[in-house]
Amino acid sequence: MVQMVDEDGAADPWRRRARRGRRQMPLWQELPLLLIVAFCLAVLIRSFLLQAFFIPSGSMENTLLVGDRVLVNKVVYDVRDPVRGEVVVFRGTDRWVAQEAPAPPTNFAGQVSRTLGDLVGVSRPGEKDFIKRVIGVPGDKIWCCDDGRVVVNGTPLDEQAYVSEDSPDELPPNPKECRSRQFTEVVVPPGQIFVMGDHRLVSQDARCQGPVPIENVIGRAFMIVWPSQRWTTLPVPETFTNVPRADAAAAAGPVLVDPDPVGGVVLIVPVAATLAVLAGSGRLRRTRGRRLLP
Repeated sequence: MVQMVDEDGAADPWRRRARRGRRQMPLWQELPLLLIVAFCLAVLIRSFLLQAFFIPSGSMENTLLVGDRVLVNKVVYDVRDPVRGEVVVFRGTDRWVAQEAPAPPTNFAGQVSRTLGDLVGVSRPGEKDFIKRVIGVPGDKIWCCDDGRVVVNGTPLDEQAYVSEDSPDELPPNPKECRSRQFTEVVVPPGQIFVMGDHRLVSQDARCQGPVPIENVIGRAFMIVWPSQRWTTLPVPETFTNVPRADAAAAAGPVLVDPDPVGGVVLIVPVAATLAVLAGSGRLRRTRGRRLLP
């Protein structure tokens, strides 16, 4: 028996019927599906891997400027503790008081928008979300000043690479204010870090508000992603290379110095690949980051 074959070489009628069944989904059906997939991916990435944060104040100038958006690795501190010199995002303790609390939306549309924004990282700032640089880790002894410099475990820090404008050193230390450069010796408690802003003149930080529990750290800011002309990574300065270990931690082995120089290379590759796939579909849209407080 002779089998009929169409002009494309497909057996008739079964292959022709199967080919008709594989027609592409129309755009009006494909677009909502892609949006749902993109939203789910954004929620997963924001919740477990990466999140964008918006810089609203000058407390980290000139490392971070007002309007910058930084990418934060949220899983790095699940496998290790913060390291001196890293820029971290964290929730402040009860002693950390925000200078401005954002007013929550009152209408229904605003509340829905805020809820969706919280899910994907496009939202107003939390009441106590801050970004600072790690100066001391558990067990470190920190004080100021030695010839105007902060001292960590007996080593004066040369901070010219990142400190833009320091506090005046002629003012006496005041544990309730961060106006003075001077502060008495602090031994960083176990499980906590001592953080300071790069713009010391305006930064409200651990000098007057106390250390921060490591469990409050949201992640490491490792890259400026917006605006495009300021795209760069945020490595650990060489300032901290020769700082000795704290006496209390000496028996535990060497202190890590920038173990992850890129700050998130393991995460950014698969995430970038995912975003590239979405961008190739023409449905990806640029998002705004969550704001941080001074």
